[in-house]
Amino acid sequence: MERIKHAIEKAKQQVPAHAVPGPVTNTERSAPRQPAEIGDIQYSQTRVIQLDQDHLERHRIVAFNKSNPLSVSFDMLRTQVLSKMNENGWRTLAIVSPTPECGKTVVAINLAMSIAHQSSNTAMLVDFDLRRPKVGKTLGIPNGKSLNEVLADGAALAEALVNPGLPNLVVLPTARPVPKSAEMLSSRNVADLIADIRYRYQERIVLFDLPPLLANDDAITILPKFDCALMIVGNGMVSKAELDESLRHLHSTNLLGVVLNKAEVPLSNYYY
Repeated sequence: MERIKHAIEKAKQQVPAHAVPGPVTNTERSAPRQPAEIGDIQYSQTRVIQLDQDHLERHRIVAFNKSNPLSVSFDMLRTQVLSKMNENGWRTLAIVSPTPECGKTVVAINLAMSIAHQSSNTAMLVDFDLRRPKVGKTLGIPNGKSLNEVLADGAALAEALVNPGLPNLVVLPTARPVPKSAEMLSSRNVADLIADIRYRYQERIVLFDLPPLLANDDAITILPKFDCALMIVGNGMVSKAELDESLRHLHSTNLLGVVLNKAEVPLSNYYY
């Protein structure tokens, strides 16, 4: 844990104070939003499904059910993330990890659900891990139109979105691995898609589940297109050298922080 704290402080010193993400200029940056109540959204084109609670629990998705005491940790993370994002007018968040199996997809899903539970925000989760997409499988979303069809011009964005039974959340799953994923992520089609998603809904927080930073160049290719990033580190799964290298890749990104995942915490700590 001390190793991670030291690495984060070192990274903060290396990031220029004026660094901002590529797609947001001084004139484009919106003022901090004032929270406002958002009523439940009625979906017309978006597919609405009901998730299986047992499937969610088996895949460690705990934030869907607010009565689950384990969801408190994601609510705490949500509060810190939204505070920083609202302060800067940011709406797009990249979820990354140094290496595979750190649990970034599980954290991304739970965080998106926690955000959606708030009445002042809607949330969207996009599966941009095009080589090993996991969001749909982890949630148990049935086969249907997905990001694959959107990128191939075979479906409109609204047709590929899925509402998983949580009123203020939509998911854009990727059903199958995408060939030449790095080239696809750097394409104009993807840039236009991100811009469309970002500006279509003013109160929407959009989370993008990206590939591991050190597995390939996919995440590095697309990181400049997002407002900020959150890095997930699996407890005991990442070496100091891997952590340092990952932070170097994030030197020009607005890094909100590092989440230590898979740590052993007594259940009693989640209760008052």
